[in-house]
Amino acid sequence: MSRIADRVTVIGAGAWGTALANVIARAGRTVTLFARDAATAATMTAHRESRRLPGVAIDSRIAVTALTECRADGDVILIAVPAQALRGTASGLAGAIAPGTPVVSCAKGIERTTRRFMTEVIAECLPEAVPAILSGPSFAADVARGLPTAVTLAAPDEAVAQMLTRSLGSAAFRPYHSVDVRGVEIGGAAKNVLAIAAGIVTGRNLGASAAAALTTRGFAELMRFGRAYGAQPETLTGLSGLGDLILTCTSPQSRNFSLGVALGQGRSLDQARRTGQLAEGAFTAAVLVDMARARHIEMPIAAAVSAVLDAGLAIDAAIEALLMRPFRAEG
Repeated sequence: MSRIADRVTVIGAGAWGTALANVIARAGRTVTLFARDAATAATMTAHRESRRLPGVAIDSRIAVTALTECRADGDVILIAVPAQALRGTASGLAGAIAPGTPVVSCAKGIERTTRRFMTEVIAECLPEAVPAILSGPSFAADVARGLPTAVTLAAPDEAVAQMLTRSLGSAAFRPYHSVDVRGVEIGGAAKNVLAIAAGIVTGRNLGASAAAALTTRGFAELMRFGRAYGAQPETLTGLSGLGDLILTCTSPQSRNFSLGVALGQGRSLDQARRTGQLAEGAFTAAVLVDMARARHIEMPIAAAVSAVLDAGLAIDAAIEALLMRPFRAEG
């Protein structure tokens, strides 16, 4: 395995894909950014901007094209599409990539229909690839503008993980390598669901004390789930777990937090979703709770979010149910 991967392909020209392409190009790599169709690619080439990331110029060194026009090859392939769209995107690459190519999911979620984590989806669709995951406390606008950001990049093989961090990292974008793929995936998926709950607390004006309690107890749920599914504790308390939870539960830049705020303010789910911003946690909540129940893991906050989103439980009823839980020891 080479020490540096020079040719990097980013599939998905939304906010996150564009941001990653920008920061990787600035690190000196040859970057190709793939949009979903030829018309979108032509518009982005002409205006050097993604409509999902307005006001942020696409680096002049990035080639923008469409999957319909060009084969998506490269030394490393990053797939920056929503979690529920990963399977379709990865399946389209079958037979087009060289054996042993690292394929990095940049989505934070669990496939709703199959309960598969992102690297499991890649392994099923692209058995010749080396699945990896990138996650951590990062907003696309910050990364695209070159503001300091640290994330976790995990692959099953440590040499691959180290190569990826060297290839994609820079002074402003610092990936920390890991072999705890499952822990990184769990942190990214669970924190989105908990961020919706944090947003509801803010939208209902329940106060800073309630927000702190919610985030702390939510982290306890994340830890319980992670332990049951084989995550390493140090991963869950690191960037892709606790770090991402703190960021997502406290900032209106978070789509999941913003969805929760809208719900807390009394908007319907349909109204809250009309912002055009995809909140991954809305798709992950039900499957996360199902997986927790399958292993007898107590996740009352995540369950409350799922009940609001998927079963139509009223916000006030969900809050009351949490507040009326029996007193117990912390843990």
